[in-house]
This record gives sequence, C-alpha cells and structure tokens, in this order.
Amino acid sequence: MKGKQMQQKTERRISGALRIVLVALLLVIQIGMVLLLTLVLQQYVAWVYAVLELLALICTLRIYNRPGSGTYKASWIVLILAMPVVGLILYLLWDGERPSKRLNLKPVKPVHENEQQREHSALNVEKLRRKLPAWERLATYLERQGFLLYQNTTVRYLPTGEAYLEDMLERMRQAEHFIFLEYYIVGRGQIWDRVKEILLEKVRHGVEVKFIYDDFGSMLRMPDEELDQLRAAGIGVACFNPIHQYVNRIYFNYRSHRKITAIDGNIAYAGGVNVADEYANLVERFGYWKDTGVRLEGEGAWGLTREFIHMWERLGGQMEQDHDYYRPHGPMSGAGWCQTLADGPDNNPTSVAEDVFLQMICGARQMVYLTSPYLAIDENMRKALCIAGNSGVDVRLMMPGIPDKKYAYLVAESYFGELLQNGVKIYTYTPGFIHSKTVLADREVAFVGTVNMDYRSFQLHFENGVVFYDSPAIESLLEDMEQTMDQSRLVTWEDWKRRSWLRKLLGSTLRIFSAWM
Repeated sequence: MKGKQMQQKTERRISGALRIVLVALLLVIQIGMVLLLTLVLQQYVAWVYAVLELLALICTLRIYNRPGSGTYKASWIVLILAMPVVGLILYLLWDGERPSKRLNLKPVKPVHENEQQREHSALNVEKLRRKLPAWERLATYLERQGFLLYQNTTVRYLPTGEAYLEDMLERMRQAEHFIFLEYYIVGRGQIWDRVKEILLEKVRHGVEVKFIYDDFGSMLRMPDEELDQLRAAGIGVACFNPIHQYVNRIYFNYRSHRKITAIDGNIAYAGGVNVADEYANLVERFGYWKDTGVRLEGEGAWGLTREFIHMWERLGGQMEQDHDYYRPHGPMSGAGWCQTLADGPDNNPTSVAEDVFLQMICGARQMVYLTSPYLAIDENMRKALCIAGNSGVDVRLMMPGIPDKKYAYLVAESYFGELLQNGVKIYTYTPGFIHSKTVLADREVAFVGTVNMDYRSFQLHFENGVVFYDSPAIESLLEDMEQTMDQSRLVTWEDWKRRSWLRKLLGSTLRIFSAWM
C-alpha cells in the first residue's frame, strides 16, 4: 500500500513538473526568438533597430509617468535601458498593466448590497468614529471601496496553523447548508484526507459544496484523480488560471493567493493557512511553520462568503440558490467591528491591501507590530515605516529565521539598514518560518489575512483579509506577537553591516528586480 502511494505521489509530481517544464520551455523559446531578432536587426536592418531604440526610450518615459508601483516601474526601466530592443519586446509581451483584460475571468459585478445594508454599515462607521476616532478614516476608506463595516461578529484569533485547521475541520463537520473553500495551495496528505472525507460525507447529505484552487499553487501536490472524485460526488470544483492556457504572456503571474472557508452563512475563516500538512506542522519544512488565521462568527462572515461567490461566478460557476440564501441568519453578537477586504490585479494601480497597511502604519500613535514572510516594498511603504519609527511609535517587524526562499530573504535584508536607522525594530523567528501576515496598531485595530509585504501581494495576486476594531481578538494577537518576539533574535545595525560583500551585492541587485520574484 505504501509503495503504491509513493508511486502515485511520484506520478503526480512528474505530471505537474512536465506542465511547468513545457511552459518554461515555451517561454525560453520566446526569449530566444527575441534575442535572435535583436541580433538580425543589429546586423542587417540597422534603421529598424534604431527605430526600436527610440520606441524603447519613449516606452520608458511612459512607464515612468504612469501611476503604479515604483519598484515595478524601475525593474522595466532598467531592463529596457540596458537592452532596448529585448526589453521593449518583453515589456510588450509580458507587462501586467491591464491584467483584467488578460485573465479569463467573467466581468461579473460584486454581489449586490441593498440600500438598507449600506445604511447599516454607515451607521456602524459613525459608532466606530465615536469610540475610535483615529480609525474612522480607515473604515470609511474600505467602505467606499465596497467593503461594509459589520458589528455583531465574534472574531476568534487562531495563533497557529494547527489551531486554524482543527477549528475549521470541526466547524465543517457541523455544516448543514453549504461549505465553500478557496485556497492557493491544496496538497494531498493527512489534512487533505480529512477535508475530503468531510466534503464527501456532507455532499451525500445534501450540503452544497464548492471548491476553488489555484493551479500554480496546487498542481504539483493535487492529482487530477482527487479532483475527479470530488466532481463525481457532486462537488463543484473550479481551477483558477490554469498555467498552460497563457503561454504567450506571463498570465500565470496572476494567482489567487486567497484563503477562504465559508460555512452556513454564519462562519467564515481567513488567514495565511493553506490546506496542506506543513501548515499543521505534520511535516517539517524550514523548521517550525508559524502561521495564523481568524474565524468570524456572525454578520462579518458574509464579507468572506460574498467574495467567494463573486470569484466563483467570475470563473464561470453558478450558485444553486439566490445570493441572499447564503447570508448570515439567526441571533448574532460580538464586541467591536470588522471589515473583510479583497484585492486583486484588476484594481491596479490601486491596491486596497497596501493602502490599508499604509493607513494602519501612519495612523498608529503608540505602536504598530507586523509579521510577514517577505519584504519587498516601495518607497511609500518604507517612508511610512521610517516616519513612524522616527516619530516615537514603537514599530516592530517580525520575519522568518529560516526563510523558504533565500533570494527573497536577501531582498528583504537589503531594506533592514534603512529601517533600523529610523527606529524600526526587526526580529527574526529563531524556530523557523513565519508565514503569517498580520498588522496590529495601538491595540485598537488589527489585520489578519493573506497579504505579504511585497509587490506580488500588492499588485499581482488576488488576496483577502479581515480588519477588526476594538475586538478581544486584538489582545490575543498581541499576546501571540509578544511570544513570537520572545522566540526571535533582534537584528542590530552591527549584524546588518557585517554581511559579506557578496550578500550585499546579491541583495542590492535582486532588489532592483524584486517586482518579478
């Protein structure tokens, strides 16, 4: 039996690897053809090459003057100026300026919120203003982006991947009406076997079950026969952005990095945790895997259910009931307020998630603590952190002690010097890898979700999260952050300066192209 499982695992990895190799090979062929064309133009059609150089210059001016990420613009400008023809052609092939027109997503409007629901949200904003006037601007900003402010919601902070998954599995067992799952990584293993068992049992009892997975995140880890088994049982399954469909442009850059579980209208989960064994530390990767999430119970659960429904319909799926069927019902209670948010590349150059981070950092008066596995930020984010640190705000950033991607950590490390000089404290988690994405400000407002502090999360990926205000869960998050710092090493200016010259060179070079990593 064990030998058969090993054989199936090997076959699955080979199948996924072949798909990646095919796409990579076709991309290499594209680049090779561009280089060959450049050589031909240089040698035989000099005037055409000169025209292309002029166009490359015009293109860099256009990139520089358009709105959007400075990091992303700098990456293209450096490439185009260094290799005008190659850079220009690659930019025309691969640039993500209009991803909404490139992704195979239906132009479906978000789930409608009626006038009464919007008025109720506006009333909640007014209540929040009286209790927490410093954060009324943040709540108003999110509301104007279409994310209503909810009361009567119990927010439970889940400080580990193990706690998140066990809590989620227990609530799934109790489902009576529907279970919706949307995850970036779904990997076969002990956790998936337990999830699948529950889903198959529930659909046999008439529970509506729908499941969205990201192709790039899951293809090496989720065999087709598992998905076919779900479909045969009556479970709706949708794949986000299959990578083999878009080889002529790097469409597979745009991923659904979201993590959502919605159950029966009243329960929903969000955070950094995917459905795979390493998130529950059943297998070891990069030491102890530190992750977090939240469970919403009450009115606020609708915000995550709503985002799942919207994505399901954008992928061409249909709901079995009217949208209102999936709303929360029955008596609900809970302290404080919460707002769920969703973001994606079709909002570019606006990034709701980045704007939320900036407002929390700039609005903090006493302290702001952050956790992120990656750090590749624009000048506006660096400036916000430095100004806060120089203004007497206690700014603390927690990052992995054992990174999963060495090149990404070199990029993150290149920012440390400026942050340290401006009063930001940086901690590296000694037991292993921090994958959680959290922000806490002044013990009054917090964010937990899928958003990393890097260009990919802010501009390329579809993301989601929860902002909660004046909730007991904030104290739980703070306690967990303090425990995390107790297990971490405080980075000093002397540590950062002692890096080898090669490490400094690699970090500075990779930082220029961090928007593509």
